[in-house]
Amino acid sequence: MAGVLKNNHPILLSPPHLCGKEQQLVQDAIQSNWIAPIGPYLNQFETSIANYTHSHYCVALVSGTSAIHLALKCIDVKAGEVVFCSTFTFIASANPILYENAVPYFIESEANTWNMCPKALEKAIIKTIEKQQKPAAIILVHLYGNPANMVAIKTIAALYNIPIIEDAAEALGSTYHQQACGSLTDIGIISFNGNKIITTSGGGALLTHHEAFAIKAKYLATQAREKTLHYEHTQIGYNYRMSNVVAAIGCGQMTVIDERVAQRRANFETYKHSFKGYPITFQQEMQDTFTNRWLTAVVFKDPHSKNKVQEALITQEVECRPVWKPLHTQPVFKEALYEGDGFSAQLFEKALCLPSGSNLTENEIQKIINIVVDNLA
Repeated sequence: MAGVLKNNHPILLSPPHLCGKEQQLVQDAIQSNWIAPIGPYLNQFETSIANYTHSHYCVALVSGTSAIHLALKCIDVKAGEVVFCSTFTFIASANPILYENAVPYFIESEANTWNMCPKALEKAIIKTIEKQQKPAAIILVHLYGNPANMVAIKTIAALYNIPIIEDAAEALGSTYHQQACGSLTDIGIISFNGNKIITTSGGGALLTHHEAFAIKAKYLATQAREKTLHYEHTQIGYNYRMSNVVAAIGCGQMTVIDERVAQRRANFETYKHSFKGYPITFQQEMQDTFTNRWLTAVVFKDPHSKNKVQEALITQEVECRPVWKPLHTQPVFKEALYEGDGFSAQLFEKALCLPSGSNLTENEIQKIINIVVDNLA
């Protein structure tokens, strides 16, 4: 567990970091009475995200989870069809599969990137086809902002004609072969939750290069209302659209996105340099990739070391968390399909996420480093 922080000034894992412009923009939205789920800041924010990621279209929504749900709707995933999903991720990556009564099939990670293993994915696809089940989609996560092995996975997906939904919830600012994560496939998502690299307090977005997907996502996100004077509905829709006020916060945050990425990467480099020579390893940044280092996760030699360091950090009011518990080991998914060798379950026992906020001070990060080093088993 992460522990309960009681100090008025604890060191938090990944707190929001405002730049000062957000309040002015929100105030302007309120004074102009643009507080509905439409308005100029919503349009500006979507344009800003689309331009930053080089996506043709961006649809701003209430959460990254809602974006994944609409992505599944856009590619027409049906009940009973199989959706392959990274197992080493937050549950929000997989919950929308169940919203559509589809079948989740969890795929293990590879050791270097900690992201979906191409070999395990292809094994799962072959098994699914042999059972005469339809593979409907792949939900691929860029874990902690680290890009997945996209060339290999896209090659497999193309071979079997399976669309990829890119879960880049944690990866805004990361790139693969100089292309923004979230824009590497036909449809992707990002998150603006309070702990993300930039935030709108809550929120997310669907990214796509296809106009039809963007139109369908907006339509479904606004209760699937038809273009009539009265309220006409031929499909079930959702109340998923981001509001103009929330988007105003995002507009302010986007002015400092590059600075926030640089600060997170600097935190990682400080940790890496300080732990050199100790029995600690890190998630690798592969060739031709650039990770925003949203969270720095460290791997200890054994579970005892991790537990000792975790307890010491919590005792001294430093927030830390174990890495994601693999979804195939979660009670809610105990009956789900899984392909892999158990790598992520082993990592869960030995790895810990350290404070990585872009507003982390030199004194704070040095305190964290000292605690870790002093408590290595």
